[in-house]
Amino acid sequence: MKELMTMIKLKEINIGGGNPFVLIAGPCVVENEKLVNETAAAVKNITDALNIKLIFKASYKKANRTSINSFTGIGEIEALSILKEVGSKLNIPVLTDIHSPEEAKLAAEYVDVLQIPAFLCRQTELLIAAGETGKVVNIKKGQFLAPEDMIHAAEKVASTGNKNILFTERGTTFGYHNLVVDMRSLIIMREFGYPVVMDATHSVQLPSKSGISGGEPKFIKPLARAAAAVGIDALFLEVHPEPEKALSDAASQLPLSELKELLIDIQSIDRIIKKY
Repeated sequence: MKELMTMIKLKEINIGGGNPFVLIAGPCVVENEKLVNETAAAVKNITDALNIKLIFKASYKKANRTSINSFTGIGEIEALSILKEVGSKLNIPVLTDIHSPEEAKLAAEYVDVLQIPAFLCRQTELLIAAGETGKVVNIKKGQFLAPEDMIHAAEKVASTGNKNILFTERGTTFGYHNLVVDMRSLIIMREFGYPVVMDATHSVQLPSKSGISGGEPKFIKPLARAAAAVGIDALFLEVHPEPEKALSDAASQLPLSELKELLIDIQSIDRIIKKY
């Protein structure tokens, strides 16, 4: 594996360049202010205790639900305001998804990292709009895309002069209603010079079966550990106090109560791989 040359600085966090892994974590979507505040505070307490840098995440709206009847959000400005407030209160960067050029401009006023959903990773106008904000852009690799092809998505963002780019692995379509993670993709994508992220929660989804996406959460921890052993710059986890009650991705979020134990494992592996 080539040594990563690019390091992204986000507030007080260094991502890549051989630095310890960063955690990107939070609930799938902003369900309400109480959930966001309590989850963010709990995750921050855990990461502070372990000396792990944190980027809090939550989608301010869900534009890609399987069913017309699925929860999509509490309102754009209300959700974005909640995210901005929690980031300010806890002094942590915040990440959220965007789905259109207009959303890029709007969300950039509230958060620090703009995330391109996997199913939109080839959308040229969206990638350029995200790059033009100057924010860090996390591009999720499409379930349909070879890791080698992610360079084209990065070039669209970089064409704006913004090279603050992350690549995220989240599984590859394997037939219908299933995903498989090819750990080689982490190595391949890193060779383009951008930090790589492992999304260990979306990777266990069983997409769009019977109107809702299912999941196999028992594989979250093994996939996270395996990715850390390959070498990652950040670990992405959707966590929820009560996943079974979550309004989105209920079948693929990690229980908040299990987060600390997993992070201890990942940190131990990360130290061996990066020799710090």
